[in-house]
Amino acid sequence: MSTLERFDREDAIAALTAFIRDGGYSPGDRLPPERELIVSLGMRRNSLRRALEALELEGAIWRHVGKGTFVAAKGGDTALSSLAGLAKQVTPVQLMRARLALEPAITREAAINASGEAVAQLKLARDRAVDAPNWDDYEAQDDLLHRAIAEATGNPLLLALFDQLNQVRRAVAWKTVVRTSDRPPRTHTSFAEHDAILDAIEARDPGEAHTAMRKHLGSVSARLFEET
Repeated sequence: MSTLERFDREDAIAALTAFIRDGGYSPGDRLPPERELIVSLGMRRNSLRRALEALELEGAIWRHVGKGTFVAAKGGDTALSSLAGLAKQVTPVQLMRARLALEPAITREAAINASGEAVAQLKLARDRAVDAPNWDDYEAQDDLLHRAIAEATGNPLLLALFDQLNQVRRAVAWKTVVRTSDRPPRTHTSFAEHDAILDAIEARDPGEAHTAMRKHLGSVSARLFEET
């Protein structure tokens, strides 16, 4: 049986902060990968990720996809500090309405501008979400899929806007979702919705891509706010 513990958010942040301090990490140093941090800290992956997200919002660390997690300069990043303050003001409903305003438009742009390589990356992210062995991995792959759609626009401003929205999303206080299985079932509605989004992007159909993403986010919103 695993000895990893489920830390609450504040305890996880404190443990990770102490690890960075006691480990002698300086600004610019790269932290160990998640799998090593999980073992070193004795915490579950979900607890670690919440702590990483919190420290990133505080400007204590910064993460680069494909390169790792790095210690930030002392004093933090003012933009990240601003996002941390914003996250404390935004409700889950407001966050979902912001996603509904931005992400369908991003998906429309992806359908117009995505390269063949970008479409291949989208399919890979989609398949990894389907094959995820547990909910934590599924959520991580789902996150990467949505970011890959923003990347597929080829527009750095849209990607930056998505990243800022996503950082706030990670920090907003959501209700606890009760999972009745170890991993998403094959009938999980998001899988078919992801297929529809990618099909529209690959077909270069911006209108359908916009509609498919809006339907997907509406479905996500219904699960979060309407299920009992």
